[in-house]
Amino acid sequence: MKIQKEIIEFEDGKSFKLFSPSLKNCFFWHYHPEIELVYVEASNGIRHVGKNISDFRESELLLIGSNVPHLNFDYKIQTECKQLVLQMRENFLQDLIFPVPEFENIKHLLDRSYLGLSFYGEAKKIVVEKLHRMKDENSFESLIGLIEILNILANSDEVKELNNEDTRIKWFLNDKIRMGTIYDYINENYDKKTNVNEIAQIVSLSTPAFCRYFKKQTNMTFTDFVNNYRINQAKLLLLQNSCITEICFQVGFESLSYFNKLFKQHVGETPSEFKKKHLNKVEGMI
Repeated sequence: MKIQKEIIEFEDGKSFKLFSPSLKNCFFWHYHPEIELVYVEASNGIRHVGKNISDFRESELLLIGSNVPHLNFDYKIQTECKQLVLQMRENFLQDLIFPVPEFENIKHLLDRSYLGLSFYGEAKKIVVEKLHRMKDENSFESLIGLIEILNILANSDEVKELNNEDTRIKWFLNDKIRMGTIYDYINENYDKKTNVNEIAQIVSLSTPAFCRYFKKQTNMTFTDFVNNYRINQAKLLLLQNSCITEICFQVGFESLSYFNKLFKQHVGETPSEFKKKHLNKVEGMI
């Protein structure tokens, strides 16, 4: 599965668009030149921005820079999921934000966004409230709201950089291997015994060369990467109240004791503890 370029269309007279996409069953590994602010609310999900692959719980607020490849954040989420996505025209930033001296902090924020920025704490709370209000405001008020949001994020230290290097599309296209191809293989085969020799052959590398490449690009071995993916899938199934033993084998593990041990290493709690805590939380919301 190759990286796709998303073509974003804007309404006439609008500098940005704010909408709620839903692509749960679609593996949309994509990029676009527009900078994007994403808020997603779900019990658990996968976060893949640039080289960073991790999971999130409950909610996530992300600023993703121009041409940074990312996976749709509702991918494979089977529980309730809400999203708000704000995409800004390229010329809006270049013509309005970048030339204005008073927006220097915002310019610095947007310059850093190629790393993928995850916000938390009070800044996240305030921005999410403003995003929800913007849906009902007129064009001028929503534009002012966007500038206020960018200013809040620009002045916040409640932020985590997801990548420590440039992962914009040029990096991926110049590389001999497409991350989408590897991700697609894992997505199709994580529930059975994956074969590093097979994926190495698919991407036209010897097995040792593939292992070196993969470790360099992800800071993980192929086996660790696959197990991390399996654990994320297991969490989604646990939230559906599935049987732990069945989940263990359903996501590709051959030993229940190993699954329990690895799950606790990754998540900080056993599958049964995770299941009990999050299902009680869901029941309390009903």
